[in-house]
Amino acid sequence: MINYQLTVSGQVQGVGFRWGCYRLAQQYGVSGFVKNLPSGQVYLEVQGLPDTVTNFIARVENGPTPYARVNQVSKHRLPCQDYGGRFTIRR
Repeated sequence: MINYQLTVSGQVQGVGFRWGCYRLAQQYGVSGFVKNLPSGQVYLEVQGLPDTVTNFIARVENGPTPYARVNQVSKHRLPCQDYGGRFTIRR
C-alpha cells in the first residue's frame, strides 16, 4: 500500500471536482479524502495499491470532470493511514 497527498491548482472548485474524485475513488477502490482549500485549491489524500494509486492520480491530473482545468498537481508521499477503507468528501 502507498499513500499520497495531492494539492491541485487550477479551475478545481465549483466544477464538481470533489465529486469526480469521489467517483474515481469508488471505481479504483482507493481510500482517503478530498476537500476544498480556502486558497481555491483542492487537497486529497489517496491510499491503495501502487498501480491503482498511480492510475487514480493520472485521472485526477487530467481533471475528473469535464469542467475542471488542472494547472498543477503537487504530490508528496505520506505514511499509510487508517481511512476506514473509505474515500470521503470533506468540507
